[in-house]
Amino acid sequence: MEDFHAYRNIKLCSKDCLCLFVCPTGATNNETGQIDFSKCIGCGACAVSCPSRAITMIPNTMPDPQVKSKKVIDKLFEIANNKISEIEILKHILENSKNEDVRLIEALIYSNKIVIEDLMREADFMLPQGKKSLLLLSRLSKNEETKDIASKLLNSFK
Repeated sequence: MEDFHAYRNIKLCSKDCLCLFVCPTGATNNETGQIDFSKCIGCGACAVSCPSRAITMIPNTMPDPQVKSKKVIDKLFEIANNKISEIEILKHILENSKNEDVRLIEALIYSNKIVIEDLMREADFMLPQGKKSLLLLSRLSKNEETKDIASKLLNSFK
C-alpha cells in the first residue's frame, strides 16, 4: 500500500481518535488534526479503524486525465449553452412569479449554474482563450448576474 497515503476529512471526524492508537508511525498524532504525509507509510490502519470514516486512502500520484475528443467537448459546450438558456427563461419566470414559487425557481437557477460549472470543468475549460470559451463568456457578459466577472475575463485576454 506504499502507493497510497491517508487523508482525514476534518468535517467528518467525530474525534474518537482510534487512529492515534493504530498508526505505527504517529502520522495521525499532530495538533492540526491532519495526517502528516511525510510520516504516513500508507498501511491503511487508521482508515480501517476510523468509526466516522473520516480517513480515506488516496493515491500518491494521480493518473493523467482522460483526453476528450472534439465531439465530446462540443457536446459539453452545447449542453452548457442550453443550461444558460434555461437560466434566462427561469429568470423571466421569476420576475413574473408569485411569492410561493420564488424559492423553487431560485433553486433551479442555482442548480443550473452548478451544472454549467461542472460542464465547463469537464470540457477542460480553464482560460477563456478558445473560440467556444470566448463565445460563452461573451454571452455571460450580457447576463446581469455574470457580466462583471465574464467581462473582466474577456478583457484580460484581448
